[in-house]
Amino acid sequence: MADTTPRATSNRSTTPGSSVFKDHIASNWAERERPLPAPREQSAFAAERRARLSELHTGRTLVVPAGQAKVRSNDCDYPFRPHSAFAHLTGWGTDTVVGSVLVLTPNGSGHDATLYFRATAGRDSEEFYANPEIGEFWVGPRPSLAEVSADLGLATADLGELDGVLDGLDASVLVVRDADTEFTRALDERLGATVGGAAEQDDTPSTDDVLSRDLSELRLVKDAFEVNELRKAVDATQHGFGDVIADFDAVLAHPRGERIVEGTFNRRARADGNTVGYDTIAAAGHHACILHWTRNDGAVQPGDLILIDAGVEVDSFYTADITRTLPVSGTFSPVQRMVYEAVLEAADAAFAIVKPGITFREVHATAMQVIARKTAEWGFLPVSADESLLPENQFHRRYMVHGTSHHLGLDVHDCAKARREMYLDGIVQPGMVFTIEPGLYFQQDDLTVPEEFRGIGVRIEDDVLVTEDGAENLSVHIPRTPSEVEGWIARTPR
Repeated sequence: MADTTPRATSNRSTTPGSSVFKDHIASNWAERERPLPAPREQSAFAAERRARLSELHTGRTLVVPAGQAKVRSNDCDYPFRPHSAFAHLTGWGTDTVVGSVLVLTPNGSGHDATLYFRATAGRDSEEFYANPEIGEFWVGPRPSLAEVSADLGLATADLGELDGVLDGLDASVLVVRDADTEFTRALDERLGATVGGAAEQDDTPSTDDVLSRDLSELRLVKDAFEVNELRKAVDATQHGFGDVIADFDAVLAHPRGERIVEGTFNRRARADGNTVGYDTIAAAGHHACILHWTRNDGAVQPGDLILIDAGVEVDSFYTADITRTLPVSGTFSPVQRMVYEAVLEAADAAFAIVKPGITFREVHATAMQVIARKTAEWGFLPVSADESLLPENQFHRRYMVHGTSHHLGLDVHDCAKARREMYLDGIVQPGMVFTIEPGLYFQQDDLTVPEEFRGIGVRIEDDVLVTEDGAENLSVHIPRTPSEVEGWIARTPR
């Protein structure tokens, strides 16, 4: 394989290179006492996930890289986050070592899993002090093979041994190609072919795309560990929204008050989790009508609604995804309240039908019935609500062009590579977690609505767990009704 050691800057290095210095810095270090950890909670769950994947790909070697750090600018990287499939199958979280690779090797009845990673370097090595990308003096120590093996319940090996394993593979190996594109390119060159080609006798394709699909579909139903992590993420997110409300005076006073909202929420995300699960949307006034408004550089004016779409990602990488639309002055105007109540009715109607056995698309269809009815009642549609709901019409979708729900988990838009028949057309099952997030958005220059509606954007988004006989709204304790929201703002100290 090509050398995957992270780049190190040499043209401005002042690190001494004399043999005297090297001898000196390598000596007189105390012995470290690092007892082996007990297996972390998720190790047993990760083993079960690997077993399920193994059953789907009998006899094929499976390679799942964690990936490399991504460059932000020159020699500055974005914070490293491993590929979600890697995190799901290993149970490793924010302490994942950059460049690690999970290999599942056929053993006849299933697969043997081995985690290859760059183990801690000796303090007699130049890496220890001279490599700003991976050296312990610069970024802290890495764990030993034995520590990670005990921690994750996985066999481990040094990354340097991976070449020998890859030498024994052929083009039937399956790899998660988008996890580490340089690794995959080098593997293709090594094998003299694009890995993951179809090779089944029954003409059933077994390709890299199928592997990625299966890895997505394995995450459609969450296990007990995942559900608990999502609860933690939702709880931290609630605190983040409370922090924002407490900062409303500062938000209103600053010329870029949306940035104050973003920064306040991000502080909570870093304090109580890993970071935000996605770029926070802090959209005040007519910015709330821009669905993915993440510039967050606008002022927040008295009387505005501010749409905040935000979620804390905890250290295991599971993220919440919550939207609340808040009146920054503390109360909704009559028109704002009317729009808000319509969106809330759509959200509640969608939630009411969630139970095992329905199709996922029914959630969206139910919300749209309310959106169509409300916009027809207000005179915004050229036809009746029933006519608008016909597939060839959809006039009401002018005011809500996005979908109502998406799966949630390690990715904010989780399970994205699942088949349509497993996702949009799939049957809802206990353990699924997804959002319900209807909205109404009246652009500031939309002549199909009265002037008093223009520039109002409202979305209400909750995270829903499907239970054996219905559903649980994981975020129901974050105020949702207009009166609850107004009371929340009123009782929050500033």
